[in-house]
Amino acid sequence: MFVVLDDRSTVAGGYVACFDREGVAATAVEPSEFFEWFELINDSDVAVIEGFLLGTVANKRQISARIRSRCKSPLIGLIEARALSETLELFSLGFDDVLAKPFHVREILARSGAIRRRMQITDECVDVGGIRIFFDGRDPIVSGEVLPLPRRERRILECLVLSRNTRITKTQIFNRVYGIFNDEIHENVIESHISRLRKRLKQRLGHDPIDSQRFLGYRLKEFAVEEPAVVTEATTTSLTQGPDASIEVSIIRDEENVDGSLRSNDYQRIGDVCPI
Repeated sequence: MFVVLDDRSTVAGGYVACFDREGVAATAVEPSEFFEWFELINDSDVAVIEGFLLGTVANKRQISARIRSRCKSPLIGLIEARALSETLELFSLGFDDVLAKPFHVREILARSGAIRRRMQITDECVDVGGIRIFFDGRDPIVSGEVLPLPRRERRILECLVLSRNTRITKTQIFNRVYGIFNDEIHENVIESHISRLRKRLKQRLGHDPIDSQRFLGYRLKEFAVEEPAVVTEATTTSLTQGPDASIEVSIIRDEENVDGSLRSNDYQRIGDVCPI
């Protein structure tokens, strides 16, 4: 998700609409309300933000300093026309890149991806089980051929790769694909997207590459680690114990006293809770 800040609400809305046409989540925040908004969101929501875009903003210095104090997401300045003095000023404030109109959303995606690679946040592309995934808006290459994907499904596949070291939940995917403030769409739509994505990948690969576990989330199978079953000591004893198997001394003692002290002890324990 990208965050757009511009004093001109109409211009900010236009940027958001351009991102939406590319299937990329974006939200416009009033610069005057930015500091309060930035304090209210938690760290997990901040981690979802892929970049900040600052257009015509009066307090660029304060906003850029606050962003840099909390996250490393790409900070890109948007200017009306190419001007050396303004470009140098933005770079001196800590901006990662500056774009002058006209520009395309895909150029923003490519530039933000290059910034993240320099910061070692992501790679240019990742190969996973016969799938090559890009992060600049290009469709993935599956089994040596380009697989055209709808925008949302392509973004979900990118999310799975970016979170390949851990499982990613449905809510986390929704926040990345649709944004953290989208109240018009229910997050269950992610299940439908993933179902269709699975079918497309399975047709090309011959198997389902996405591993899912209820309440834990999704993960690409190449990175999934099968968790060993936890077997308790009591369970092991009951499964392996045979007629000639060795039994612990405490168990033998209980069996020997089954007609005497053990039964009376059981009555005593019950009587402590509920008098007989």
